[in-house]
Amino acid sequence: MAAPIEVTGSDTEAQPEAVLAGVDGKKIQGRSLGQIAWMRLKRDKVALTGALVVIVLILIAIFGPFFTQNPLTYHQNLIDPTYNRPKTGFWHSGISGDHWLGVEPGTGRDMLARIVHGARISLLVSFLATLVSVVIGTVMGIIAGYFGGWVDYTISRAMDAFLAFPLLLFAIALVGVVSDGAFGFSGNGLRIGVLVMVIGFFNWPYIGRIIRGQTLSLREREFVDAARSMGARNSYVLFKEVLPNLVAPILVYSTLLIPTNILFEAALSFLGVGVIPPTPSWGGMLTLAVPIYSSDPMYMIIPGMAIFITVLAFNLFGDGLRDALDPRAK
Repeated sequence: MAAPIEVTGSDTEAQPEAVLAGVDGKKIQGRSLGQIAWMRLKRDKVALTGALVVIVLILIAIFGPFFTQNPLTYHQNLIDPTYNRPKTGFWHSGISGDHWLGVEPGTGRDMLARIVHGARISLLVSFLATLVSVVIGTVMGIIAGYFGGWVDYTISRAMDAFLAFPLLLFAIALVGVVSDGAFGFSGNGLRIGVLVMVIGFFNWPYIGRIIRGQTLSLREREFVDAARSMGARNSYVLFKEVLPNLVAPILVYSTLLIPTNILFEAALSFLGVGVIPPTPSWGGMLTLAVPIYSSDPMYMIIPGMAIFITVLAFNLFGDGLRDALDPRAK
């Protein structure tokens, strides 16, 4: 039989925390869900690249117009009057040191300035429309999932009706019906307001369904039962107990809804119901490029690539954020 091992030291020094502190010289610290999500997101290089591109695009949309040329300035001296296209540049695009992305056929307006100003319109409409959708969808989804019964049935049927609504046709008809000066707005202010309300108000059922499903699960959790047993009101349970646990899906779906709204705004502008010309927009630039893309393909490629890069960056960042906030991810 082996002899017993003699151990020296006090009882405090024998505690597990003290032993581990002596091993690595550090205290054990817990990590919050936000810290864990950030650690996961830092390891996702693709998502970080998408986030970096998104930040750059936002900065360009905010500050870019102060450093570019006037998008309404004509440079007719750069246009070939015979073919109505730029005289020089790759594929007769007019690209030069003064015009990095070339000039617009026919008018000679600077393409870089129009892309930058168009980014402000696209991001403004998409962000505001997403905010409207998220607010309405979150409130309606929480109410439907928490209360259930006839409340859930009524809201769910309303979601089905909105999802079946011909949104594109309604947007075209509404822009044609709303006259200048309605609601105290006019010009592009009115157009942007109509676009935000149409896109945001009719897209809330998508996030509403997700929030409803998450709320149906959360309302059966122990912390919700504990709050009820202590006499908490429904409003307290909804906004203090349930809503904080819905932040992750709200953030993820918002980042994935923004690129969808960018595409929808570009589609409406392409159909002629976006901002009023000559204010630049990416969809409107594609409309002008359709009849002349064979003689000047760069005029279609440049705004098309702007839409493609923006949507791709938001989608990559949204996918990475979803993986980082997923508690079941390894």
